[in-house]
Amino acid sequence: MRHRLKDVAERAGVSVKTVSNVVNGYVHVRADTRARVMEAIAELDYRPNISARNLRRGRTGIIALAVPELDIPYFAELAKHVVSAAARHDWTVLIDQTNGDPEQERLVAAGIRDHLIDGLIFSPLALAGAELDVGAKATPMVLLGERVAHGQADHVAIDNVAAARDATAHLLELGRRRIAAIGAQHTAEAATARLRLAGYREALHAAGIGYDETLIAPAPSWHRADGAEAMRALLATGARFDAVVCFNDTLALGAVRALYDAGRRVPDDVAVAGFDDIEDGRFSVPTLTTVAPDKADLARIAVDLLAARLAATEDGPPREQSVPHRLIPRESTLGGRAGVA
Repeated sequence: MRHRLKDVAERAGVSVKTVSNVVNGYVHVRADTRARVMEAIAELDYRPNISARNLRRGRTGIIALAVPELDIPYFAELAKHVVSAAARHDWTVLIDQTNGDPEQERLVAAGIRDHLIDGLIFSPLALAGAELDVGAKATPMVLLGERVAHGQADHVAIDNVAAARDATAHLLELGRRRIAAIGAQHTAEAATARLRLAGYREALHAAGIGYDETLIAPAPSWHRADGAEAMRALLATGARFDAVVCFNDTLALGAVRALYDAGRRVPDDVAVAGFDDIEDGRFSVPTLTTVAPDKADLARIAVDLLAARLAATEDGPPREQSVPHRLIPRESTLGGRAGVA
């Protein structure tokens, strides 16, 4: 038998309103009254009916997270943090994979599930501008990543230029001078790749080293196989390089494998740095130097921005928030001097 709010009120000798205030965390309840209510809740094993509460508020208690690919570890780890952050609001997270497909992203942005979800956290690849703005008007939305330019939705991202500059500067500080880059993309959707390439170039320029197009290896997507293929292509050109910046960790892991297959030692012959601080990089051989965005903070900020919109406490213009990053040097650039942080 499922007990009701009324049953708790009778057991505690208080009104239904008082029990509701305790359950909803209102502070203006006397300590002894709160204690009686909590004791009655425990005795009856009372569980609030979240669905009914949300329906009374005109909410479902469900938000969506839409990302391009769940088999990219960064997005899988980010999803875990979003679920944790959403739990603080008693929200369930519906996770959607778009594969960066324009039509699928249009459906997500247009609120195709607006009968089901209260809000959306969205990392688009194909859409930008007006199409995202239409979606933001239909469903409260927080955007992640780089396919955004001062639109109608709140936006959270890392400074990709600064992050790539830091990774390249780290290699330069180690005395590397012929630094390659893996992950360049030249499509309209490839905003993150362009920003990371810009940061790489800035670091070279600051060190007085010219930009060499022959050291830039494109990658159509950012999986391990793409990193291995890009590294094999670089090696096949005969170009000299003593380090490589990979635009994510999965590219870097693939590149390390290709270097091993070619008899190149990491980091003795070629130092390797990546992005995202995925868990695999902490256990690879060698462990992977990486730029670590604060994924937990990114998820928390995105969820909190969405919560503010849903609570109508944030009615102002869209907000831009930048999430901090840090460089974590490991064995792939430092060799045996590195730990396994």
